[in-house]
Amino acid sequence: QVQVVESGGGLVQPGGSLRLSCAASGSISRILAMAWYRQAPGNQRELVAGIMSGGRTNYADAVKGRFTISLDNAKNTVYLQMNSLKPEDTAVYYCNAVGSSTFSRFNSWGQGTQVTVSS
Repeated sequence: QVQVVESGGGLVQPGGSLRLSCAASGSISRILAMAWYRQAPGNQRELVAGIMSGGRTNYADAVKGRFTISLDNAKNTVYLQMNSLKPEDTAVYYCNAVGSSTFSRFNSWGQGTQVTVSS
């Protein structure tokens, strides 16, 4: 079983920065990719940024140039550096990890961390 735990959310003023962390642990043989999603009230969950184990990244248009995703393969930990935050970035941010364990593949989600951008 693979657990995914996010941290780093909070309240920040518009224009500010936050750094989210997400660690995957458990019976992990290999991480294939990790990603950050977000869901605002009344909206569907949407992809914010993703990263493959080899380093390839992709970003939602709304966050390009402001957010940076990075992956520490040795620690099975993904980070999301969020700069120039806007009120519309307010949401619960979820981490997703995809990979293989000893006997099967996994696709695991964290519980989410709240990010609120407000003055």
